[in-house]
Amino acid sequence: MSRPIDSKGCSIVAADIVNLRQFRKAKARTEKEATAEQNRISFGRTKAEKSLTHRLNEKATQTHEQGRLEDTKGE
Repeated sequence: MSRPIDSKGCSIVAADIVNLRQFRKAKARTEKEATAEQNRISFGRTKAEKSLTHRLNEKATQTHEQGRLEDTKGE
């Protein structure tokens, strides 16, 4: 079977036919999956992990406040 040839002498190959509705749905599905992955990273922490982070933040704040010099301008 011979294929059609263009003006440059190259054979012309037709592209695959794609159903646009299916393509849009597949694209939306992959975008939702990417968003879900980001949300799992951001919000998917256990209660123990959240409480540990909270305690570490409190300790860092307390350490920072301990290094603060007292205001002597008021005296």
